Amino acid sequence: MLRFEGVTFCYPGDELGMVEDLSFQVEDCEFVAIIGASGCGKSTVFRLINGLERPDRGKILVDEKPIETIKNYSAFMPQKDLLFPWRSVEKNVCLPMELAKVSPAEQEKRAAQVLKQVGLADYAKKYPKDLSGGMKQRVAFARTLLSGADMLLLDEPFSALDYLTRVEMQEWLLEQWAHYHKTILFITHDVEEAIFLAKRIYIIQDARPFTQMESIEVPLGYPRNREALKQGEIVELKESLIGKLRRSVSL
Repeated sequence: MLRFEGVTFCYPGDELGMVEDLSFQVEDCEFVAIIGASGCGKSTVFRLINGLERPDRGKILVDEKPIETIKNYSAFMPQKDLLFPWRSVEKNVCLPMELAKVSPAEQEKRAAQVLKQVGLADYAKKYPKDLSGGMKQRVAFARTLLSGADMLLLDEPFSALDYLTRVEMQEWLLEQWAHYHKTILFITHDVEEAIFLAKRIYIIQDARPFTQMESIEVPLGYPRNREALKQGEIVELKESLIGKLRRSVSL
């Protein structure tokens, strides 16, 4: 689905590069988490994937095609929901379809379908002020889905939520992934969240510029429940990942 080939990138005016000769890949319909210390370059990887930044060297391919030659291959969901307060829930999720010039009737039909799937059909005419934090994130996710992209880039979407809501949203996200069969890349600082959600975890440990992301398979199948996090093998994995992150901070 996604492949980096020898990608090097440095922000203009920055003496220290961010990425150098980076290669990795993500399979179709895979759920991948990316973890690393603050400022290590996780969000830069997303900016490179969605074309907001261009590599100085190397290639980024989606379905073996250079991303410069294709459109609407990825959709981005940031930490904040970024809902427009003056637009209803329905109108917020319709935004990507409006930009794509989808007919109003089709917009209404698709919005109704996705809002039903995310459990917010009864809130279509409500406004963001009427929603809880978790509900706002579900609306933001629905809007991301309606972009039509097969690859979703989720940048710490649950970090601002309280613990119980975050746990519920993690379980809900896995249900949506199983239903829609999207490829998901998920940035998080939460090691337990990465383990619970992802099939594979990429960890950034190098000091800038980083040249590789270590790939770690999570030894859990799907569907998952939180009891699985208590297994000895998973507890050891969590401690190992925390140790790797601590070492990267000290570099």
